[in-house]
Amino acid sequence: MDETGTVIASGSEEHEAFASPQLGWAEQDPRDWWRACGSAVRKALQSSHLRADEIACVGFSGQMHGAVLLDSADEVVRSAIIWCDQRSEAQSRELEELFGREALIQLTCNPPLTNFTLTKLLWVRETEPKNWARVAHVMLPKDYVRFRLTGERAIDMADASGTLLLDVAHRRWSTEVLSKAGIDPGLLPALHESPQVCGKVSAAGAEATGLRVGTPVVAGAGDQAAGAVGMGIARAGAVSATIGTSGVVFAATDRPALDPQGRLHTFCHAIPGRWHVMGVTQAAGLSLRWFRDRFGVGSGAQADLRHNAARDPYDILAEEASAAPAGSDGAFWAPYLMGERTPHLDPNARAALVGLTASHTRGHIIRAVMEGVAYSLKDTFTIFNEMQIPVTSIRLGGGGARSPLWRQIQADVYAHEVEIVAAEEGAAYGAAILAGVGAGAWNSVDEACDKVVRVASRIAPHQAASKTMQQAYRTYRQIYPALRQVFS
Repeated sequence: MDETGTVIASGSEEHEAFASPQLGWAEQDPRDWWRACGSAVRKALQSSHLRADEIACVGFSGQMHGAVLLDSADEVVRSAIIWCDQRSEAQSRELEELFGREALIQLTCNPPLTNFTLTKLLWVRETEPKNWARVAHVMLPKDYVRFRLTGERAIDMADASGTLLLDVAHRRWSTEVLSKAGIDPGLLPALHESPQVCGKVSAAGAEATGLRVGTPVVAGAGDQAAGAVGMGIARAGAVSATIGTSGVVFAATDRPALDPQGRLHTFCHAIPGRWHVMGVTQAAGLSLRWFRDRFGVGSGAQADLRHNAARDPYDILAEEASAAPAGSDGAFWAPYLMGERTPHLDPNARAALVGLTASHTRGHIIRAVMEGVAYSLKDTFTIFNEMQIPVTSIRLGGGGARSPLWRQIQADVYAHEVEIVAAEEGAAYGAAILAGVGAGAWNSVDEACDKVVRVASRIAPHQAASKTMQQAYRTYRQIYPALRQVFS
């Protein structure tokens, strides 16, 4: 990115999908992230036709909550346990008993959940004592990649908020949580604000990426906070709704707003002196991908499938869904393929497709999946309303923002105009903004967002469809309570 916010070039490289050795487990090899990072950075540099010495600063973002464990020789101890892993339910209960749920929320602004890093650390300590005995350093995913780039052990406030080890209100590690949980503070990296320079590209990092030795590197932020920066979600009232693998509704706040029930996460923002609250749907875009992978993208003749081969499979699914009316004629999808966070905090929640009749088609079901994800995100807006968190604008991000049908469904379900920003790079764009602030291109993240984030289009809700969706949402809210006993 240059000083005007224009994306000069980009590069990408696939890494391995997560492994699931047992039901509910999710692991990745951190070394594969570093391999892919080196390749992607080289591709970006080559396509930009820039010299390495023209790069003023490097930003970072990545998946949150993961546990990367290194030994004293900085070798990976075991595969990283990543954000969606559900194995640590017993450790979550142990923390609740050790601290008391309300007390832990007061200390960290969040309840004990399987997703958070601390529960993963406790699981390794209790079930893999030989591996735990080797652990000398704990990092989050992006911070391992930056460690390989710079040799510095660092983390930003936003990503640290998702560990359950941070005193979020005061932006420091919680000595009480560390002490009571028996975690040595020496295992943790140094804390920084997101736009703060925390290291420089090392010789080894330069060799792997093609960057210049000594290039400054900022702390960056986890994907949600960085993505929010990239969409201009900086001040109170600005809200984003992002549908990626998971789904997130994110609101910037001037204070650490707290949900006493712990249904929302309260984290530090990537902007110094600011916080955010967010609700999370575990399987948002994952729901549509699951449908695609299990049931295919078309039901027509083989010739039609050959014709469709060059098209994006999600466009084909959306086209099929568009033939069904708003509300899917009473078909509902509860998107709990990976348990659920907001609002249920239930790792054992299960997905359900309900309300089917003989007249429903594939198109109805695909639309029901898209609507069900939007309903699950609306749950967060409902809690925002309870907490009197202002919502003046809603910006859409992720794959769900690229689908015209899903954009309209969200506008209708939220009963609010939604906006699409010009830059589609999401968290990477936010990471570049943070790097620009670190390099002095802008004086603050606020100033950067005001200058470079541009709204490309606005989508208003359709009045009749939105009325149907509000009625359907009330029915959707009854599905989880009705099925909870079945699956428990």
